[in-house]
Amino acid sequence: MRTASLDFLRTLVNTPSPVGHETRGQRVWLDYAGQFADETYSDAYGNCVAVLNKGASTRIMLAAHADEIAMVINYIDDNGFIYVRRQGGVDAAITKAQRIIIHTRTGPVKGVVGNVAPHLTKLEGEPKLPKIHEIFIDIGVSSRKDAEKYVRIGDPITLADEFDILRDDLAVARAFDNRIGTFAVAETLRLLKESKVKLNVEVCAVSNVQEEVGLLGARQIAYSLHPDTALVVDVTHATDYPTVSKTQHGDTRIGQGPCITHGGCNHPEVVKRLEEVAAAKRIPLQHEAMSASSGTDTDVIFWTRGGIPSGLISLPNRYMHSPVEVVSLKDLEMIPQLMAGFVHSLKKGELFKVKI
Repeated sequence: MRTASLDFLRTLVNTPSPVGHETRGQRVWLDYAGQFADETYSDAYGNCVAVLNKGASTRIMLAAHADEIAMVINYIDDNGFIYVRRQGGVDAAITKAQRIIIHTRTGPVKGVVGNVAPHLTKLEGEPKLPKIHEIFIDIGVSSRKDAEKYVRIGDPITLADEFDILRDDLAVARAFDNRIGTFAVAETLRLLKESKVKLNVEVCAVSNVQEEVGLLGARQIAYSLHPDTALVVDVTHATDYPTVSKTQHGDTRIGQGPCITHGGCNHPEVVKRLEEVAAAKRIPLQHEAMSASSGTDTDVIFWTRGGIPSGLISLPNRYMHSPVEVVSLKDLEMIPQLMAGFVHSLKKGELFKVKI
């Protein structure tokens, strides 16, 4: 991966972007994507758009969500210990004994998630999985009054883990879900800008908000932009490690290329074109099936305004929704190449329609 792109990815992943408080990460994204766009802007809730070849007769949206799972302060007890609600799919069991950062209006506040030592629980029988309302945070104060000098109800919380290279092209971080997606759409814009090939469509690269709590930002921006076609980038579960059932969850491996999804919200003609572009560019693809929903922004984009032909491209991700998500940077680099090839394949005025 080129140095500037890797630096962007590292900064993007390390910049906290909790659900509903994505502003800092969105600023990083806009500053980078803006180098390759004709214009950039954001809407009322912070969905961000970078436009290339503005004014073409048809429009494609390349979308990914900016938010990461998080917690939020719900209650402070008399001794200054903080209790939380989850924002998105936070796993209470792996959140215990973690270092965290509370994002306040006056700056970050460090804390730790408390964990009772096994010496004090060994007589209580088999340990039970904690529930989110049982999780408590220690910020080093001794009373509610002291705690309220630093934090308040509603402040968001993220884990303190940051980007690192695990080995070779494998990287580890919290919240690759889904900064890898916003990275990919920004990198696609760069490839399109640098290619000098004339575009037949308007390209809107989108970094949207609040996916983790209901695909909310995607609903807003898809309605506003009303694109003719959409490609969505997200992560998918890698199943190449112990205890994961391939018969139930499929066979998806890191290092074997990006995934495309078949069925449901994925328009068959868009999927077919993605496969053709991948074959022409010698990009290896993995395939996954869906039932009622994909669990991504594609689910709400495709039915907006009477139907937007859409396709989902996913990056295999081990240990999703944990502070140690693992992905392949080589897999990730292929996604902008695939999307740029798809955009270049579009003819002037081309629209996708199911053949009856």
